[in-house]
Amino acid sequence: MKKIKLTSALLVALLLLTIMNVYGKDNTYLFEVEISGTGDKSIIFIPGFSCSGDVWDQTVADYKDSYTCYVLTMAGFAGTAPQPNPTFTGWENSIADYIKANNIDKPIIIGHSMGGGLAMALAADFPDLIGKIVVVDALPCLAAIMDPTFKAKEVNDCSEMVKAITSATDDEFYEMQKKNIPMLLSDTSKSELVISWSVKSDRTTFAEMFCDFSNTDLRDKIANIKCPALILLESGFINFKSGIEEQYKNLKTADLQYADKGLHFIMFDDKDWYDNQLKNFIGQ
Repeated sequence: MKKIKLTSALLVALLLLTIMNVYGKDNTYLFEVEISGTGDKSIIFIPGFSCSGDVWDQTVADYKDSYTCYVLTMAGFAGTAPQPNPTFTGWENSIADYIKANNIDKPIIIGHSMGGGLAMALAADFPDLIGKIVVVDALPCLAAIMDPTFKAKEVNDCSEMVKAITSATDDEFYEMQKKNIPMLLSDTSKSELVISWSVKSDRTTFAEMFCDFSNTDLRDKIANIKCPALILLESGFINFKSGIEEQYKNLKTADLQYADKGLHFIMFDDKDWYDNQLKNFIGQ
């Protein structure tokens, strides 16, 4: 039998192929992930629109001694590399694939804003995969807060929004984010941090995901959620209580709680209240 002589170049090639086979799938996930802690139980943290996973730093510090914490930053947001054609459903499925591939048993999902929407979608579409969810200031259908009769478009053309966002100069885009931040955050010490995440985000991803999420309606889907669900809402939402309860009526496990003060970034604006809500719901 003729022996095959392996050259150094061939050995390197085989080694690279092996590495690609072992690790290549990690490149398919539509987010970056940082893991800390070694607890038997797990928490997956999903930040909100255009935000970095760093928004969860203090919460992770509180729980990493008892839980393994997986902190996501979605592709294209806050300086992470973008991936083509992002969609809400694509991101949801990618997170579910990650949970399955890494054998994460019944994780708690904590999501802020759009991340809260992803937490609800995951618990609805993969009810046997998720242990609990915490939704931080998100609604099943954002558009329905102003128009309860809202119907999602089957074909959602985002081209005009993409054009408007991507054609803005850096200064114009920064000023746009600076103008919006007082409506989202009362803790002014965090303003520049949150603005910087938006400014570092890929503009096409920013526009496409804003357009897609604005067309997302989970009001019927959340009826499939079986796990406990804590819904933390900013203080001003108490003025829309009846409409919000209508949106959540199909989520039978929902515990709706309204913050005492502050705006959209509850983890910054009403930290003590937020911390106590988490402790009561998931422990430490």
